[in-house]
Amino acid sequence: MRKETFNVTGMTCSACAARVERAVKKMEGTADVSVNLLTNTMTLAYDEAAANPAAIIAAVEDAGYGASVKGAASAQAAPQAGGSSEAGADTAEKETRVMRSRLTVSILFLLPTMYIAMSHMLAGWGIPYPASFADVFWGAENALTFALAQFVLILPIMYVNRAYYVNGFRNLLHGAPNMDSLVGIGSMASALFGVFAMFRMSWGLGHGDLALAAEYSTNLYFESAGMIVTLITVGKYLEARAKGQTTGALKALMQLAPAEAIVLRDGREVTVPAASLALGDTVIVRPGGRIPVDGTVTEGATSVDESAMTGESMPIAKTTGDTVTSGTLNIEGTIRFTATRVGEDTTIRQLIRLVDDASGSKAPIARLADRVSAVFVPVVIALALLAGGIWLMTGASIEFAFSIVISILVISCPCALGLATPVAIMVGTGRGAAHGILIKSGEALETAGNIDIVLMDKTGTLTEGRPQLVSIRPIGITADELIALAAALEAGSEHPIAAAIRSYAERKALDVPAAADFQAVFGRGVRARVAGTDCAAGNAALLTELGIPLSDAIAAARAEMAERGETALAVVQAGRIAGLLGVRDAEKPTS
Repeated sequence: MRKETFNVTGMTCSACAARVERAVKKMEGTADVSVNLLTNTMTLAYDEAAANPAAIIAAVEDAGYGASVKGAASAQAAPQAGGSSEAGADTAEKETRVMRSRLTVSILFLLPTMYIAMSHMLAGWGIPYPASFADVFWGAENALTFALAQFVLILPIMYVNRAYYVNGFRNLLHGAPNMDSLVGIGSMASALFGVFAMFRMSWGLGHGDLALAAEYSTNLYFESAGMIVTLITVGKYLEARAKGQTTGALKALMQLAPAEAIVLRDGREVTVPAASLALGDTVIVRPGGRIPVDGTVTEGATSVDESAMTGESMPIAKTTGDTVTSGTLNIEGTIRFTATRVGEDTTIRQLIRLVDDASGSKAPIARLADRVSAVFVPVVIALALLAGGIWLMTGASIEFAFSIVISILVISCPCALGLATPVAIMVGTGRGAAHGILIKSGEALETAGNIDIVLMDKTGTLTEGRPQLVSIRPIGITADELIALAAALEAGSEHPIAAAIRSYAERKALDVPAAADFQAVFGRGVRARVAGTDCAAGNAALLTELGIPLSDAIAAARAEMAERGETALAVVQAGRIAGLLGVRDAEKPTS
């Protein structure tokens, strides 16, 4: 079975997603079909002997929607890794802008519509209206003006939200009414009844029947026509924003993988697109560069910041034979490594794919919503027509029966199950992504509601991700002298521990002496001459190399620091330990 993801166009509600799912599930050789409305994607497994992408796309098109293999179009325009994900992120941003514009226009025209339509009721609640307003809009003689003003104001609302009518009535003609059908029918029927009422008012005013004009002026539904589509647009805008937050997390991940890499070809260093790297290539990464693919170090030594992958803020020493991971940051030395995993097999690409797949997965409650919404729309339409028919049979007027039909359609439009469930899932994953929390799947999100106890490591989760100097234990010198000496030693180092010490010295405004003959001892520390004296700063391995013994008191102090999660740094001056410094990744204030 081959797993494939398709882009699906034309879907607007859960009923659409359910219809696409049913159409593809009917095909021979397909399994595990999952359509995600909010990402406009369909993921399925299929037997290549019984089905193929062209047949699957044809089945979707027969159902009234469009489909294409995900990434196919973007692969032609942007062959580098991450092209399809970048296209998805750009699409989400565009959708957010479109929905924001639609919502702004809708609210801008809906507010005055509601102000006019509800003026009699609001005035009864004590809200003052100017006398000129009452002279223009109140009274049976002004009934047509009252209605015409609302009609003119809702036209822009209906125009910017015309997608509900186009998609809704198109799916209705296909025999597959969806949520847009319900919204479109309810809103359009409200507007058309209002137009009918305007003709009746015009007849009444023209024939001196003010009572008829007054009667129809109280039975207008123009504000409902505008309010329905505006409310649904609010939900669609929230969906688009949540989608944008999720794709923002994908963009941040994609930026970890460099677009270019330096590779050794025929004995020369050549810069090539990272996507073109092949297994066995010798890749060169200098200090400050990101590692483009996974591999094994063959030459050089360095420290690598793997916090993007592991959350661990302290750099990891890498030397010949060690593995390096794509997306991590080379800090100190230049290394050469052999590529062992490239393209979609690299760690960073697998992580991006995991986040992308999570946004397209469904929680069990979402599947229930799909099943309900698939029958909800036709049932509501049938009930509305049935109710209108019953009133007609009991002797009610056509106008009254029509108003009953409209009322049922309008009340049923904002389907909580069909709209709120996918919005809640998408907002949940989107808000998580915005705060650096990557949720594996919709099912995992639903399961999270039952969590009683949370266990987590500290690195990068509860901490700032930046080491800070937290302990100072001078021996034979003052604390300020110890810090100044350590800052002088670390002046030439790019290690995060060195940065923490220098930052502390700067905040204390200490006079840091100059250091000469600086030497970084890989994996151990640094050495230099300060004020003509040989000095050093590093770990226990450096002390052993220098032949400096650890006293019981110093060993106990180092053990105490380790228990608190601190990295102990010994500062050596003229062959003796001048003090200990403890560096630790501090907790976030929000932890």
